[in-house]
Amino acid sequence: MCSIHVKDPAAAHVFYTETLGFETLMAMPEYNLFIIKDPGAENSTSPGLLLEPSDNPIASNYMNALHESGLAAITFGVPDVQAEYERLLAAGVKFQGEPSEDPSGVSAVFDDGCGNFIQLHQD
Repeated sequence: MCSIHVKDPAAAHVFYTETLGFETLMAMPEYNLFIIKDPGAENSTSPGLLLEPSDNPIASNYMNALHESGLAAITFGVPDVQAEYERLLAAGVKFQGEPSEDPSGVSAVFDDGCGNFIQLHQD
């Protein structure tokens, strides 16, 4: 499992599942615990993504510093950045700009509304 610090795990869970299309692996709202997974993951050994509360000052400072610097907190590989950009833009997701290409591939960065910029990347 890996994690991403978020301001509100419950709100992040809604965004990541309903807008981004992840699936719930575990949800325990009474403990503010939400773990999601890639819907394309075919086996149970694929890593989950913990939507971790940023209530620890160190975590909060790190998350806020990344966001204020405009840096992505995590990168998700997708087969078609342009198609995903258009789908998410139509859903109201705010991007830093249009997809761009460099020697590593095509990427686009958006705000998850939960304290992070997220990069989409296509080789």
